[in-house]
Amino acid sequence: MNRELLMLVEAISREKNVERDVVLGAVESALAQATKKLYPGEVDIRVSIDRDSGNYETFRRWLVVPDDAGLQNPDAEELLMDARERVPEIEVGEYIEEGVESVPIGRIGAMAAKQVILQKIRDAEREMLLNDFMSRGEKIFTGTVKRMDKGDIIVESGRVEGRLRRSEMIPKENLRSGDRVRAMIMEVDLTLRGAPIILSRSAPEFMIELFRQEVPEIEQGLLEIKSCARDPGSRAKIAVLSHDKRVDPIGTCVGVRGTRVNAVTNELAGERVDIVLWSEDPAQFVIGALAPANVSSIVVDEEKHAMDVVVDEENLAIAIGRGGQNVRLASDLTGWKINIMDAAESAQKQANESDAARRLFMEKLDVDEEIADILISEGFSSLEEVAYVPLQEMLEIEAFDEDTVNELRARAKDALLTMEIAREESVEEVSQDLRDLEGMTPDLIAKLAEGGVHTRDDLADLAIDELTDLTGQSAEEAKALIMKAREHWFAAGQE
Repeated sequence: MNRELLMLVEAISREKNVERDVVLGAVESALAQATKKLYPGEVDIRVSIDRDSGNYETFRRWLVVPDDAGLQNPDAEELLMDARERVPEIEVGEYIEEGVESVPIGRIGAMAAKQVILQKIRDAEREMLLNDFMSRGEKIFTGTVKRMDKGDIIVESGRVEGRLRRSEMIPKENLRSGDRVRAMIMEVDLTLRGAPIILSRSAPEFMIELFRQEVPEIEQGLLEIKSCARDPGSRAKIAVLSHDKRVDPIGTCVGVRGTRVNAVTNELAGERVDIVLWSEDPAQFVIGALAPANVSSIVVDEEKHAMDVVVDEENLAIAIGRGGQNVRLASDLTGWKINIMDAAESAQKQANESDAARRLFMEKLDVDEEIADILISEGFSSLEEVAYVPLQEMLEIEAFDEDTVNELRARAKDALLTMEIAREESVEEVSQDLRDLEGMTPDLIAKLAEGGVHTRDDLADLAIDELTDLTGQSAEEAKALIMKAREHWFAAGQE
């Protein structure tokens, strides 16, 4: 029987093109499963087949665990102190084994053994095919639509399958069985049965890779795509940079008569692509990203990582785009929050900011309106700037002498110290349940305390726009935090 076993293993190995050890491992697994059925509880069984003779031995084994961990499964675990009574040198993580009677191969349920062996072989074949495919280093998966699976599309390339989820398809794109399709390989999940390669046609990385294939200069390192933002199937923006002054980045990506960009557009169901020149200057980058709109002026707020972009009436609709598409893509491309406004809105906002700064200076520095307006006209908008800008810069203000400058700086520092003490006292009033809320940071706690939010219920009572005004968070972040604060309300309602 043992010789017959080895002959069978050899035959399966050749037929399935799977290594002999993999088939023997499958047989060992089948024998171990059959032996487990003879014991009560969740025992651990190991079977070892001699690769030359076909003889096999069976062992019951126990995993050695730390004494303080306790036994989670007494049928397959043993404490270190007990294990060392039998094997003095044994360590945690090793096994104690005890030989037991082997189950004859003839007594194994034929179907069960066959299923285990074939499944192991299928898994090994699948892994070999997958490893062979991934070793090519391809980033784009090209194959044929094989079937639908719960809304996902299974794409086959040779004998390897990829999964294109509904959320990763291009909207309104209708793919049918037998269609050729290309998609970006996003990840490989070996826990998924059948199609372990996760694909996407809507990811920005897919567009970047398509341009890489169409534009040789990118592969050569002469050009670089710095970022990409997409509204899949509708419109996209890419930011390009040339590392060679002789190469025009935009013209090179467009190609002669638009051949290169059209090839990408055709692959992506007509998605229109704006090619933008990347710049180290964030303001210049944003101006380019908002094309085709013309920008009149731009104000950068480094602290909030936002920009106020002023355009004239003719360009307002273009800058915003249909449904806010243009400004949204520009924001995604640059990583900056972009606020589009016309000249009147900009003037009103500047007036409001000037009024706020004027009141701040008059109250905290104890100066009249004239002094406050001089500070504002010289570009000062906060107490920190008055207190800590280089002394020489303030001395250059013609309206102030040295004594005035020193007095203003001293008053600003005193006001900041007083405000910090008040802030710390306010933070101390913040309840522990609010501090313990998931996502809470010291900076966030300080901002909430400054706004009078001291308890979890205070936070839960806020509207989203109220929280964004207090903390500067995005609407999505504010909504998530408020919902987290309200969880205990819903839990109480269910009791």
